[in-house]
Amino acid sequence: MASSAPADSEDNSYVMVHHNVEHPTSSPDYFVMICAEVDNLSAELRTISLEIHDNPELQYKEFHAHKVLTEYLAQQPGWTVTPSAYGIATAFVAVFDSGRKGAVVSFNAEYDALAGIGHACGHNLITVMSVAGALATAEVMKDEGIAGKVMLFGTPAEEGGGGKIKLLKAGAYTNVDISLIAHPGISHDAALVRTAAYFAFKVEYFGKEAHAAARPWEGINALDALITAYNAISVLRQQTQPGDIIQGMITNGGLRPNIIHAYSAGRFVVRSSSRARVEVLRNRVFACFEAGAMATGAELRLTPGGSYADLVPNHALGRSYRKYFNCLGGDIVEGDLDILRSSTSASTDQGEHLRSESGRVCPRLTRARIGDISYAIPSIQPSCWIRSEDHSGRQLGGPHTPDFEKAARTEEAHGLAMRVAKALAATAVDILTRPELLAEVRREFDEMKFAAKLSVDTNHE
Repeated sequence: MASSAPADSEDNSYVMVHHNVEHPTSSPDYFVMICAEVDNLSAELRTISLEIHDNPELQYKEFHAHKVLTEYLAQQPGWTVTPSAYGIATAFVAVFDSGRKGAVVSFNAEYDALAGIGHACGHNLITVMSVAGALATAEVMKDEGIAGKVMLFGTPAEEGGGGKIKLLKAGAYTNVDISLIAHPGISHDAALVRTAAYFAFKVEYFGKEAHAAARPWEGINALDALITAYNAISVLRQQTQPGDIIQGMITNGGLRPNIIHAYSAGRFVVRSSSRARVEVLRNRVFACFEAGAMATGAELRLTPGGSYADLVPNHALGRSYRKYFNCLGGDIVEGDLDILRSSTSASTDQGEHLRSESGRVCPRLTRARIGDISYAIPSIQPSCWIRSEDHSGRQLGGPHTPDFEKAARTEEAHGLAMRVAKALAATAVDILTRPELLAEVRREFDEMKFAAKLSVDTNHE
């Protein structure tokens, strides 16, 4: 098995956090069984991983991956598979039910690709991590008579489409006790990962056309409004906090240079370390756009796009995962929760999805929460290091680069993914067999939700 990431490896896509308290774990006999089952599954899952990797499909169009996965899972004894679940053509739900009341553990498979660069986020690996983890958990339940249920969610459109959020809104995660998923990258292996909150929106200005040379005073320049706002945002960046990110592009700057521009448009994104913080930043950015309208007389229209909140990892789950992962040769370090803010922090639909209630156009969007994963269910999304290097050992690109698309296909990466699957399955079995651990997970989760609510309420006072 390959070693973990080198000391100078850094992946700016994710923020890693660790905790320094150990937690007792379930019988090691379960772990031996889990490892053996994952090893048995590895070869056929390698084939599935390559099939998904070599046939990349964009969000909500993952028809081939959906077919491959649902047909494979339907062949597994004791599993019930629902293709095109909850009205989503490329989603699925696979369930193993022991028939006895117990905890409900869930795994999440992602399989959409990125436009132009294929599986450069390693979703083929995420899929087989989750499939292997779910199947191994179910096998131990059958062999040992463990009560409870395993659910494997096929979640399309993670790359901006919010597939998990649609499933959540439809009720797929109702009565689920924990949510497990892992993600490859070029950073150190980590048990606890926190991603950034994210809000995207479209900006439009409506002005009045006039001849730019003969009678410019009769026009209202929509492009001037957008440029004024863009410059105001550039000034705002000096006063933003570490971890605050504002990104944007002008998509329409007018028709011709000799016309006072009656229309301009752009797309913008704000990110920050938490859902409360991103809302504060969003309102400050909106003020910049309102300033552009006020300065020029143009009419402003803001339309919400996709939005995620930060992924909040559950420490108790993370301790269980870290224990097993390190037993397999990993070296996840212990440490206090340390939210590292990065200017390139990524976002995921494992966090919370935010959108205006009505979806209507409005000058200043109202806040509404219509769903979440890590804010609704105790969750972890560990980080898994895989090698993205050239032949001389020089570090190459991480997630969302062509280099990483190649890295996600290697035999070594698959082996590392199977190690993650073993630790995820062992964490799930811990929850199924140790009610005191599940109680601790729930207690921590309730405390997190209360603290998050206080933070949001404070920002609205």
